Amino acid sequence: MAKSKTPAKRARIAEANRLRNKAQKSRIKTAIKGFEAALANNDVESAQAKLLEATSLIDKSVSKGVLHKNTAARKKSALAIKFNNLNQAN
Repeated sequence: MAKSKTPAKRARIAEANRLRNKAQKSRIKTAIKGFEAALANNDVESAQAKLLEATSLIDKSVSKGVLHKNTAARKKSALAIKFNNLNQAN
């Protein structure tokens, strides 16, 4: 643990940020799993709604500094490709 006040405060802030980032990443992963479950059921309408939700969460995480913008772009692109493959199959 830090010996003086300033490093101790930085440690507390870093821990709070780590927990917030962890929660945000968990929400993103849950949204992506919901989208993939809708894809597995061939439910186009539900998949589209889940895609919008996941994309929105990913974009918000970039603005909050949880994800890098290129990581977010890669995740969104992969989700869009999966959704488009479902549309072409139907």
